[in-house]
Amino acid sequence: KIILNQDVPNLGEEGDVCLVKDGYARNFLLPTGAAVVYNNSNLAVFKSKAAAIEKRKTAKRQASAELKDRLDSVELTLIVAAGESGKLFGSVTQTMIQEELAKLGFEIEKKRIEVATHAIKMTGNYTARIRLYENSSSIIKLIVKSEAEVKSEAAKAAKAAKEAKEAAEAEAKAAEAETENTNQEN
Repeated sequence: KIILNQDVPNLGEEGDVCLVKDGYARNFLLPTGAAVVYNNSNLAVFKSKAAAIEKRKTAKRQASAELKDRLDSVELTLIVAAGESGKLFGSVTQTMIQEELAKLGFEIEKKRIEVATHAIKMTGNYTARIRLYENSSSIIKLIVKSEAEVKSEAAKAAKAAKEAKEAAEAEAKAAEAETENTNQEN
């Protein structure tokens, strides 16, 4: 039996009393300081800290709820190298998603990001789940595009802008010519 000093994924939160295998406690939890041995003196220490621990848990829950609200509206567009058929050269990984989220100001650990199909290997629309505090999680939308798609879209947009500019110039010339004709008649 041990008492957790900090939150341990898939085991419990700070202050929880857990029953774990001897080797897990002896080789990992106790040397890293993640837990202490369950005894009366350690139990008394944690009971005296119970209010502070509960206050930290409440703050973590509130921060998690705020982060969930912000993340639920996130839509990431990932631009990657891909073949003509849409098959990626490589795959979209948790690290790539983490880097894109960091660009938007979200500091999320890579191990908290879960891609539904483990590795995205085709262009298209996907979702990724981000585990937050306790059982709370957020779903973000991923749009995976190839570099060629982005270039062709940019070329189309540039062409449309050029055509719009030419149309505006032609319209301005026509309006100018019409005003000249009106001035000459007067």
